[in-house]
Amino acid sequence: MAGLLDLCEKYFGARDFYEVLKIPTTADEKQVKKAYHKLSLLVHPDRVEEAVKVEATEKFKVLGRIHSILSDNDKRKIYDESGQFDEESEEVVMRNWADYWRSLFKEITVEDINNYEKTYKGSETEIKDLKRAYMDSKGDMDYILEAVPFTNCAEEPRLHDMIQKLIKDGDVPEFTAFTQEDDKKKQRRKRKWAKEAEEAEKLEKMLKIENEENAATNALALAIQNRGTARAKEANNFFDSLIEKYSKAAKSTKGKSPKAGKVTKSPRKTKKKV
Repeated sequence: MAGLLDLCEKYFGARDFYEVLKIPTTADEKQVKKAYHKLSLLVHPDRVEEAVKVEATEKFKVLGRIHSILSDNDKRKIYDESGQFDEESEEVVMRNWADYWRSLFKEITVEDINNYEKTYKGSETEIKDLKRAYMDSKGDMDYILEAVPFTNCAEEPRLHDMIQKLIKDGDVPEFTAFTQEDDKKKQRRKRKWAKEAEEAEKLEKMLKIENEENAATNALALAIQNRGTARAKEANNFFDSLIEKYSKAAKSTKGKSPKAGKVTKSPRKTKKKV
């Protein structure tokens, strides 16, 4: 069976835990948890399509194992100083990583999402997301509507006014793709969104009939996360804000020492004592 470091390189292109989570070695416990939450949401087995579920599950396990090490003060100290970690302890082999994830994060409900939408619209966070989407796409409204959470064609006039103000205030440059958008492109966008709205309505009716509240939650979260490539890219910002309000505190693991097992040494350099 492939070791953890090999799996890190295979799935995330790095053999260093901090590089996998995209955080500095000085990150505190809260930053470690945030990073784990962001990445794990993108590969959570319950939130991906069937075609990629197997690989997503393996990535999900890898992230869980990394977090279990970096969130434990003793294990993290050993890893930081020597690059060593417990590879095959009973805890690692027997652990259910889906249960581990649920113990750390509160289930995001439809009510949570609706409440967040109310505070998100018109907020500094929305303006920041809008500005980034505008700059990344050089004014492509198709991309902007995909990238900014809780947006659709009905929201376009409001977003258009917000961007015009950003241009007027000198916060962003003026892109012709935005100021001189072709009418045919606008019509294609409207037809696309109308079709998506129709499909969403059918899904909602089906879920109501089946009365599956959990399925409704997962479907809604998945739709927000995966609506197009751009939406998937910006989904992190949405869930990053939610975690601040709805994340459960991690159970304390202080005082525990690593269990006996195979010890793996990573290519991290051992720190010299002064």
